[in-house]
Amino acid sequence: MESAKQIIESYVGRKLRIMEVCGTHTHEIFRLGIRRILPPQIELISGPGCPVCVTPAGYIDEAVMLALEHGAVICTFGDLIRVPGSEMSLAGARSKGAAVKTVYSPLDAVDFARENPDKQVVFLAVGFETTVPAACLAVKKAAAEGLANFSILGANKTMPNAYKALKGSADAFLYPGHVNAITGTAVCEDLVKLGVSGVVAGFTADEILTALAVIVKLSASGEPFFRNCYPRVVRPEGSPAALKLMDTVMEPCDAEWRGLGVIPMSGLKLRPAFAAHDARLKFSLPPVAGRSNPACRCGEVLQGKCKSTDCKLFGTACTPLHPVGACMVSNEGACSAYYQYGDILNEQ
Repeated sequence: MESAKQIIESYVGRKLRIMEVCGTHTHEIFRLGIRRILPPQIELISGPGCPVCVTPAGYIDEAVMLALEHGAVICTFGDLIRVPGSEMSLAGARSKGAAVKTVYSPLDAVDFARENPDKQVVFLAVGFETTVPAACLAVKKAAAEGLANFSILGANKTMPNAYKALKGSADAFLYPGHVNAITGTAVCEDLVKLGVSGVVAGFTADEILTALAVIVKLSASGEPFFRNCYPRVVRPEGSPAALKLMDTVMEPCDAEWRGLGVIPMSGLKLRPAFAAHDARLKFSLPPVAGRSNPACRCGEVLQGKCKSTDCKLFGTACTPLHPVGACMVSNEGACSAYYQYGDILNEQ
């Protein structure tokens, strides 16, 4: 029986474009050297599965406004601090005296709010279905404890409508295993009815190679398909408890994605019962239309329209130490992966 590696290496069929939706897949595929065994007919392209990367500049502007104009303590994961806004990043705001605190969990921000009742604490809630339950748990806890000084600035996103918006951008999706661990497989199964193919993949070398081999085999029929190649973690029903928590605290809304624009009902906002913990409402934030550097091609990278190395800024004006775009900042960003692991001369 052929191994997954042999199936991939021996492929001689039509051109196959496979989108790594998840930034972790992008980094692992680079780190493991998987790109080097791919035949020319198989092309891996990046997608919008990095939560920091798809967060628009306007969101950073809102966070900077909360910190500098309203004196809020901004609690956030580390990656978000250096993402450029229209005028400055949160790191820039911190250099001007803003209080920006790195946390490892939304519950850390709740603890900080409890310990500092004289400060307004805002947690920057970004991420997909994987991290949404933790943000919901933090809001529920703050509400139960009556912490009026805790709120979130929401930018959580959900994947189903993003997949639909990206239909036709690739022959198949490499679906993110951690997202499907929460959502289950029904969404991906329904996408097959729309002509969208994909495979849920884990993150080890064997799991990624198996998923790619399954795509190669199933693509031969020319019919749309779905397979769960991560059954040890992803079950058809997902995580009912996490889904129930999300539905209790948040509801769908339209959301802006960097590079993809506004995708209807692809975001999440707090339900009215928890509106007291919505930073936009609490601080009466005005609508903010952010501006990204026009030379940055992060938006095209996130749509699979170009590679990071196609951007003129890559590796020169834009580096991990001095990022121009979000894709170079995040540990899940495609540009970060290309910079850290990519051998440009040997890249397809």
